[in-house]
Amino acid sequence: MIANLLLVIRIAISAALYTFVGWAFYLLWRDLRAQARLVTASQAPRISLHLVMSGVEETRHFAYTPIFIGRDPACECPIDDRTVSTRHARLSYHHNQWWLEDLGSTNGTLLNGQPVSEAVVLTSSDLLRCGQVDLAVSITSDGPGLPDVTAARD
Repeated sequence: MIANLLLVIRIAISAALYTFVGWAFYLLWRDLRAQARLVTASQAPRISLHLVMSGVEETRHFAYTPIFIGRDPACECPIDDRTVSTRHARLSYHHNQWWLEDLGSTNGTLLNGQPVSEAVVLTSSDLLRCGQVDLAVSITSDGPGLPDVTAARD
């Protein structure tokens, strides 16, 4: 009698364990599907961003967003100036706008003469200052557009 009761308890515990593991896998699968839908639904920017440094325009085609500005040669927009931090600022495109964010740089980032302490929206003809380097921002809608970072890195 006790052996039968123990067998039933073992079966019930095993069934509960398999139900829990199955439910956990289902939730993971559902979250992955939702993330995949978000990635495929994300739109590439339809406008391009041009930066003009020291009066000389350099045409650069970025492979993805965000765009890092800094002294590090691995940055998408490297600036060879000692007043610019290794990773000074980040430009990203979301909510159909270009955004600027200071990455805790030593000499700070200014947008139109105002210090940047949180993410701010960029507009055409803004003046961006990283350390002692001035960058003029030009936003046009005739560019090829940049793919989203999640789409380019997968």
